[in-house]
Amino acid sequence: MSLTVTRTRTELAAARDALTGPVAVVMTMGALHAGHAELIRQARRRAASVLVTVFLNPLQFGPGEDLARYPRTLDEDLALAAEHGADVVFAPGPDVVYPDGDPGVRVAAGPLGEVLEGASRPGHFDGVLTVVAKMFHLTRADLAFFGQKDAQQLLLVRRMVRDLDLGVEVVAVPTVREADGLAMSSRNRYLTPFDREVALVLQRALRAGAAAAPEGPSAVRRAARDVLVAEPAARVDYLALVDPHDLADVREHYRGEALLAVAAKVGSTRLIDNLPLVVGRPDN
Repeated sequence: MSLTVTRTRTELAAARDALTGPVAVVMTMGALHAGHAELIRQARRRAASVLVTVFLNPLQFGPGEDLARYPRTLDEDLALAAEHGADVVFAPGPDVVYPDGDPGVRVAAGPLGEVLEGASRPGHFDGVLTVVAKMFHLTRADLAFFGQKDAQQLLLVRRMVRDLDLGVEVVAVPTVREADGLAMSSRNRYLTPFDREVALVLQRALRAGAAAAPEGPSAVRRAARDVLVAEPAARVDYLALVDPHDLADVREHYRGEALLAVAAKVGSTRLIDNLPLVVGRPDN
């Protein structure tokens, strides 16, 4: 089956009507890479039809962020989507998604959107959830596939679907990493060779924290922090060990599932990564 490329709401509606269900959606901002390819492949395994959105959403970029320089590679994106099993790509402009301009009504992320990434990027998740909700309606998806790398986004999308009864199954896909361990990201292409070497400290810190997990929360934080402070070229925004269900900092005697998350600026590029882990010994 050949790839159908749509740019307007009318074109999308016609292409969507022609798809057999269930239909899965993979939402992207373009500049697709192997992580997106895995999302599409996983969607292909679960659904009869796969729809990929390519939309650089201005609502989720704050002042001084990288909206203007964010990579725009639509031809390459279409080729990747077709290669890995997409049936339809929806690649609208802002005037199609927001026909009346800046929307007067948005989805508010609430307290879950005010910590970690939300604390560093105020309003970011309001913009994310607003466009995700719109894409759910426009694509009429049955399933939606999101990467674990953006763990806070994944949690918020699931919460929005549940709280607003959107009727979409949200499927998490494990983080895809490059050969050296760096989490796949469209922003990796900003990195110089030196920056790439520095950026590897994020996954080294996560691995060190995971290795210390049987000893408890303090050991996890200490092990990860020791790795980060040894690399001064990485300007750490946050290192947090949180409950994966509500993003609350885990207390000292906590035992169970946790999420170790880190964000840092390397050169001019802000990077995030995380690792799910289990804190405490099984017999504790």
